[in-house]
Amino acid sequence: MKKTIILFSFIVYLFLILPYSFTMANEEASYDVVQKNDIYEVRYYSDRLVVQVTNKGDDSRFRQLFNYISGQNKKSEKIAMTIPVTQTQKDGEMFMQFYLPSKFNKETTPIPNNPNLEVTIIPEGYFAVLQFSGRSSDKNFEKHHQILKQKLLDDNISIKGSAIRATYNSPFTLPPLRRNESMFSIDWKN
Repeated sequence: MKKTIILFSFIVYLFLILPYSFTMANEEASYDVVQKNDIYEVRYYSDRLVVQVTNKGDDSRFRQLFNYISGQNKKSEKIAMTIPVTQTQKDGEMFMQFYLPSKFNKETTPIPNNPNLEVTIIPEGYFAVLQFSGRSSDKNFEKHHQILKQKLLDDNISIKGSAIRATYNSPFTLPPLRRNESMFSIDWKN
């Protein structure tokens, strides 16, 4: 009986929750792959509009951003979730960023009600990206960003700024099926 319940629970998970984890987001930040090797690829991103929040000593960054896209903005407008969700460090502060759908620009983006949130543009540029699966834990991210950093140094590619953690899946996605990335902004010469 116990095995039947476990099997039934697994089947329910596969048919109800797993498809949700793949369709969580509507839109991905677009990019062009300009070079690829066995460790990483170099992508060109045009300007990207994001809403971001700094870490103010608590762990509510995701909730604050989620509340914004859920309608806690000056227009009370619900905004589709996009991918990836990124985290990076700048000037000693940790930032979490939600990318905004391409239908928005700086003028049409709803203003956040929360003063901790900022709508800003990530400027165009080239990024070296290493994909990995599993949990996006600090340990897993650290391991992969060090691999990417070392390979970029070996290839004489100049790194600009801190490592960027990008996550693409909901927490309901099984770890082996998750898409995570470690990224660095780089100086790239075609």
